[in-house]
Amino acid sequence: MNVAIIGYGKMGHEIERVLQQRGHTVSLIIDYNNTEALNAQSLKNIDVAIEFTTPDTAFNNITTCINAGVAVVSGTTGWTNRLQEAQQLCREKGGAFMYSSNYSLGVNIAFRINRRLAELMNPYSVYDVDIEEIHHTQKKDAPSGTAITLASDIITRLDRKQSWHCIEPQKGEQSVDSSQSIEITSLREGTVPGTHTVKYESNDDILEIKHTLKSRSALATGAVIAAEFICGKSGVFTMDDLFKE
Repeated sequence: MNVAIIGYGKMGHEIERVLQQRGHTVSLIIDYNNTEALNAQSLKNIDVAIEFTTPDTAFNNITTCINAGVAVVSGTTGWTNRLQEAQQLCREKGGAFMYSSNYSLGVNIAFRINRRLAELMNPYSVYDVDIEEIHHTQKKDAPSGTAITLASDIITRLDRKQSWHCIEPQKGEQSVDSSQSIEITSLREGTVPGTHTVKYESNDDILEIKHTLKSRSALATGAVIAAEFICGKSGVFTMDDLFKE
């Protein structure tokens, strides 16, 4: 594949390493200092773009690629209020687009376990559920996109939960007692790549699902595998589609 990397921070560098390791060619790199270079002409010979940038720039980056006829994989979080717009544009243009809040294969397996566990827990109201996510101090959005995915999947399967809310203890925010809302605690510590814990607790026991990311390599590898998956296809995809193949 000829690949464009959009966003050349720590994740972009790791994606480049994985792409080269898997025999692909990085033909275009876009970062904050050359954003104007992302256009139809520069994307002319690109098979897939992999986009990890910021909430403020993601939508424009993605739609530029779709309009140029380039498949795009995005892992940027914090912009998904416009996700449906991007998906609709992809359908209209006959393009290919995959978005995931987390490309780690392990996390996506955890998503599946989380959905099934919520279904199993639905009859047992003695258990309350909350989520904790820990990331590095440079992460801009809170809660993480992964935590939102976990919470959203629980809400659609656990009748007693209707919404989620986030607290950030570093900002002095306190726990909120809300029986119908899932509390997400967002912590920012050092250089932590990402740790997510879903906890069901009764008066008598605790059941947890926990995923700990050891390095960004897991995210980069999953994003590259996703790019390989959608290359040459058309449609709107999720990581679930990848697991089905």
